[in-house]
Amino acid sequence: MSLWIMIAGPYRAGAADAEARAANLRALNDAARRVLTLGHVPVIGVNMALPVIEAAEAAGEEGAFERIMMPLSLALTERCDGVLRIGGVSDGADAELRRFEAAGKPVFRSIDELPVPEVVR
Repeated sequence: MSLWIMIAGPYRAGAADAEARAANLRALNDAARRVLTLGHVPVIGVNMALPVIEAAEAAGEEGAFERIMMPLSLALTERCDGVLRIGGVSDGADAELRRFEAAGKPVFRSIDELPVPEVVR
């Protein structure tokens, strides 16, 4: 059975500029690609939140990042079956991970730890 796996890692943490944030996002998306290749459904909170933040900012709303990013990402933890923690230091990713631990859901720290789903024919 395939699982919905949240990919949790740094986005803004330690990223002083847009280029560093883009590199962090590429790492999250590459991990998601690998999770998908294994047969699971990858979910990245940043990818869900950024378009909403962009729309809010375009509408003139202030503080959109802080108001949207973590609440939306943390809400996604309730819908996913497990989490894959990648990358370095990130308070946000660690908050997501703690939600999974508190719910008794699996926490994976390497792509190699993910189960391989049985092929359904």
